[in-house]
Amino acid sequence: MGIFFQVIGTILLCCSCTNMGIMMAWPSSTIILFKSDNTTLHRPMGPTDVSLFGSLPAIGSLIANPIAGVLLNRLGRKKSVMLTALFFVLAWSIIALTRHVEVILTAMLVGGFGFAVFLETTIYISEICQDSIRGTMTSGPMLFYGFGILVSYFLGGCLTYHQMVYACLSLSVTGILLLFVLKESPYTFMAQGREEDAVKSIAFYRSKKTTSEEVQHELNKLRKIFIPHSEDTESLTMKEEKYAQTTLENKISCWEFFKNSPSTQREFLVIMILKVAYVFQGLPVVMVYAEPLFADAIPPDVISPNLCSVLMGVVMIISGSISAFLTDVVGRRPLLIYSSIIAGFCCIVLGMQIQTEWGPKWTVPMFIYLFTVFYTFGAGTVPVVVLAEVFLPEVKSIMSMLAVEWAWILNFLILFVFNFLVTSVGLPPVFYFFSFTCVSTAVFFFYFLPETKGLPVYAIQELFMKKK
Repeated sequence: MGIFFQVIGTILLCCSCTNMGIMMAWPSSTIILFKSDNTTLHRPMGPTDVSLFGSLPAIGSLIANPIAGVLLNRLGRKKSVMLTALFFVLAWSIIALTRHVEVILTAMLVGGFGFAVFLETTIYISEICQDSIRGTMTSGPMLFYGFGILVSYFLGGCLTYHQMVYACLSLSVTGILLLFVLKESPYTFMAQGREEDAVKSIAFYRSKKTTSEEVQHELNKLRKIFIPHSEDTESLTMKEEKYAQTTLENKISCWEFFKNSPSTQREFLVIMILKVAYVFQGLPVVMVYAEPLFADAIPPDVISPNLCSVLMGVVMIISGSISAFLTDVVGRRPLLIYSSIIAGFCCIVLGMQIQTEWGPKWTVPMFIYLFTVFYTFGAGTVPVVVLAEVFLPEVKSIMSMLAVEWAWILNFLILFVFNFLVTSVGLPPVFYFFSFTCVSTAVFFFYFLPETKGLPVYAIQELFMKKK
């Protein structure tokens, strides 16, 4: 029953990531309409409008994530998630009330503020789940984000424009209401000096009595992190005690901690490259521009672009579910390395097929789906899991915020220039670039990414302190 409540808590939190996926993929099903003379807006969108339409949420996230990093510590995890999720409601409300291109673009920027929920829910989930299921659960936000993309594709294909907007608004409101049943993270309570509430939170997510051995074991770990010179340390290993004492005796700024912590520095470098893989291996672009991309690559008489997009969403959900399981079975490191290599091969084949048309037309969607599967297995899931588990609590919020900021900067750059690149050089060179990124990042992870499966945070510091 303890695992059951942790799973339920994860699902309720991840509903906000579903709303994020819906908004992120909304341009895919509306871009063709907005560019046409029959647009529902007051004028058709031009090339710059289209580029901004897909990339402005990344700018909104860039603005919101630093604020979210502060709010996580000031307000706590639960209130931060609820406050951030309100931006989805605001964005869809604006979209429902306007026909002006400039206001629609503003609404996409506002919706991007809500994308900080991905950072917040990942941290929240990592703090309420036990080590044995942490990898699977922290991949939940990515899985539900993919589900949101599928929902967006599906609604775009079967509802009218206004019906879809109101459906998305209703889902955003529902996502906030579901959060009321959750308890705050025990980390937040301990940081506020509320140990009794922390015990109740641990007991709630473990479905145990507050006096049970399992709850007391978890409490002792938190005491070593947040309370100096705690005497109740029998349940901690020597490594855990060593690293907990190091962080407790140096109550310094995050920057000072970073400068004096070789493990944190190495973790930060690896996380930054993980985010490069997450963006430049290419699937974020394919997701946002899926329908027009399929329309350009595949004749409509072979298969409809909307159906291709919906099928891609289904593939993402299935592969994301499998990946969530594999992170705790196969491990983070081999899953990322081998998946990246196969994804790179798929990108080469795609580029060659689009450029030379050596195979039948259905080859393009087939290899896009294969690329989606292996990207999701590796760069689509592993960076989220590793980010949630490597940093010590003293720097976790700030380091995570910086990593997510970096990812959204890269997202904005690639989404903004994608249309211009396709117009100037075509799709094949773009897929060749994705392939180069897949292979080069796989080589980097082979040498610099240790395996973190099932390890507590202090044991992970030991891995990153070892000389490579």
